[in-house]
Amino acid sequence: MTIQINWISSDSELAEHCTYWNTLAFIALDTEFIRVDTFYPIAGLLQVSDDRGTYLLDPLLINDWQPLAQVFENQQVVKVLHACNEDLEVFLLLLGALPQPLFDTQVAAGYLNIGFSMGYSRLVQQLLGVELPKGETRSDWLQRPLTDLQVLYAAQDTAYLVDVYQALAQQLSEQKYAWVLEDGAALAAASAQDNEPYELWRTVKLAWKLAPQQLAVLRELAGWREIQARKRDVPRNHIVRESTLWDLAAKQPVDMAQLAEIEDMHPRILRKEGATLLSIIKQARRLPEEHWPAALPEPLPVEAAKVLKRLRKVGLELGQKLDIAPELMLRKKILEELLRSGYPDGPYCLPASLQGWRRELMGDALLECLEGAQ
Repeated sequence: MTIQINWISSDSELAEHCTYWNTLAFIALDTEFIRVDTFYPIAGLLQVSDDRGTYLLDPLLINDWQPLAQVFENQQVVKVLHACNEDLEVFLLLLGALPQPLFDTQVAAGYLNIGFSMGYSRLVQQLLGVELPKGETRSDWLQRPLTDLQVLYAAQDTAYLVDVYQALAQQLSEQKYAWVLEDGAALAAASAQDNEPYELWRTVKLAWKLAPQQLAVLRELAGWREIQARKRDVPRNHIVRESTLWDLAAKQPVDMAQLAEIEDMHPRILRKEGATLLSIIKQARRLPEEHWPAALPEPLPVEAAKVLKRLRKVGLELGQKLDIAPELMLRKKILEELLRSGYPDGPYCLPASLQGWRRELMGDALLECLEGAQ
């Protein structure tokens, strides 16, 4: 394939092309970014392919992204991406908008039972018989000029995506095509949610082992860490490691000597953040009991694994019937949430996380499976 590569390096050029993209049935999208020592990804390049060619958008020169945001919000234009979780974060940060409707070719491959979580190069080879060269993923996408290899790699990401989308769309039934878009909408909705800093303590590994008073300390520490990471634009672990947060909440040191004994307490963190950490712990310790979080539920007992296996079988059997990759049917997290709603004796209720066609086609069967297990 000969790829027609065009650079878009100004606001006026972007606006002109967006006028055309708003008339199309679909466009293919991708991003290149750097995220090494920052909290937020730094966009180095945006790629768009349409029926006329491939366009490389330079975020170092473009300032007005509103025309592209309008394309993203145009419900008549399908936006095609591959494994786009990180791309969505870049789009939201740069444009303040997310692509809708969203067609993820990795998800679509699962609906055709071609494979689950299939990489882009492998999918291109599977569908188009084209072997892409090894990528430039770890390149410096902020350097200018980009190398010829970088430009080619970036262009190929969306140029072939056009053909991949058309091949997948041709094989998908109308129902499965709608399901791909439904999953895309759910993914975009999840990306749009702004995590509340003082709720992130719930995701700390082994937090369920801590008592409510200790969880109050963990909540304040985790919230402070998140706010500082965003404010300073550095990775969370550059502030304090997650494992250190847990140890701080469990032991609650009262002076620098005790703080220095905390596991994974790096001397740099002790020097820069030690006084702040001790102050946060001290204030959190003073919180009245009514301000403590409720204890987190313990992991499901070993015997619950048999019930989970039966629940998973419901999804596997339907996936086999529909010829869908089994991993795409029911996430373990959803099944555990369902089981927690009434384990061990019921009654059970379907979790809000079980949505759309999965809820419609499997909801009753999952509840019946649980009733039969009692």
